[in-house]
Amino acid sequence: MTIQSAAASQNTETEGRPVAQGEPVPKLRHKAFGGGDNDSWNCGVANGMAGALPAFHSPDFAEAARACLQGLRGVKPNDPIEGMLASQIIAAHEAAMHLRQLAWHPDQSFIVQTRYLELAEKAARTMAMLTERLDQHRSRGQQQITVKHVNVNADQALVAGSITTSESQKSSPTRPSGKLLRLEGRGPWKS
Repeated sequence: MTIQSAAASQNTETEGRPVAQGEPVPKLRHKAFGGGDNDSWNCGVANGMAGALPAFHSPDFAEAARACLQGLRGVKPNDPIEGMLASQIIAAHEAAMHLRQLAWHPDQSFIVQTRYLELAEKAARTMAMLTERLDQHRSRGQQQITVKHVNVNADQALVAGSITTSESQKSSPTRPSGKLLRLEGRGPWKS
């Protein structure tokens, strides 16, 4: 299963004028696969992902490729970086699931099952890392920082440093007394 770009399937003339190589095709048909402004790129991303699927050499490859392409379309890549990350996420997911299937084959020994499951976990971690990178890319690395101001009045206590208690308070640690605690060390309120 190969996706052809609009540039490969159309004439070299657009609206009566020749199209220069490298010029974007006026109507993008496959932007949902690669996120780029050129269908050759978008089809390359989709075909690269399809070639990386574990089912590439199996008879039901076309069905698996269609399902993965729909998954790639569902991620909705907005630019080529997102297209690459999305295709790698899907390929890593498919690899992890295929390795888990191989691990639970009835004829596998314990050692082989363990190795397949280890590799599946590596692929799952790779998928999670790529997903985080996609989220970071979409937010452009911006982090939301919340600053809260705390006001301390004269009748409130701000505890910083270690607290020393008297012997009578040590005997009943579950029930604090109303006595003041002596603070050791210098706090921001002392000069």
